[in-house]
Amino acid sequence: MVHDGIDRYGGDVLAAGWRDAGRRVVASVPADPGTVVEVAGDGFCGAVTRVQSGTVELEDRRGQRRLFPLGGGFLIDGEPVLLGPPNPASGGPGGARAPRRTASGSFAAPEARARVARASRILVEGRHDAELVEKVWGDDLRVEGVVVEYLQGVDLLDDLLRAEPPGPGRRYGVLVDHLVPGSKESRIAQAVERGPHGAHLRIVGHPHIDVWQCVRPSSLGIAAWPDVPRGIEWKVGVSRALGWPARDQADIARTWQRILGSVRSYRDLDPALLGRVEELIDFVTE
Repeated sequence: MVHDGIDRYGGDVLAAGWRDAGRRVVASVPADPGTVVEVAGDGFCGAVTRVQSGTVELEDRRGQRRLFPLGGGFLIDGEPVLLGPPNPASGGPGGARAPRRTASGSFAAPEARARVARASRILVEGRHDAELVEKVWGDDLRVEGVVVEYLQGVDLLDDLLRAEPPGPGRRYGVLVDHLVPGSKESRIAQAVERGPHGAHLRIVGHPHIDVWQCVRPSSLGIAAWPDVPRGIEWKVGVSRALGWPARDQADIARTWQRILGSVRSYRDLDPALLGRVEELIDFVTE
């Protein structure tokens, strides 16, 4: 029916597609490598790593991988989507390369520039800790503008906090070696957290005596990190047990470079360290 030149019904009500009128259309998205999606059912969020036999594999930021059937049940930016087969040139067999991953497992932002350094920072105990964090998380930290500094021992943490106190816009995340119940490091951390700076500070740690042990033995080609008797400096004892030179500090430095050189990505590190560093990055960038 037409009144005053306006067709209130817009055409043939029996035409094809009339049942879909006004129904929300769900977008179809190719499952190209690197596409980040959320699983609507359980909140798992990850990037597409491969598609095979009607399934899609997703990997989250911590390296956990899970398989899901292609199709519905996925969200992108909170909106439902249908995941379909990847584009031929998206990185599958014979296609273009998938987006580059950083050593921490994150997808590298294209042409990302380092952000101006934040006032917040991450503090670690020594140079070796700082070099290991830089090797695995350096790309992520530069994008976030987070500086890593080393203390030369957790004993000096309280002095640093008095000289440069943290605050609401200046958070400190602290990574400590051998943070286990009853250890000297644990007692120092608890005292600092109870102090005036505790509200703007987070102290976490791994259970190992030294950050060397945070590198998986298999990455070095050894069965396990050796036990070192009390009374022997740990790094010297480890080097000797493994048959590596330990005459002086130069030998120890070369041993560390050998260990650091075996680290290519987060997969070469103990999860006890991985989770703690991710926690500190989240804390100082909130």
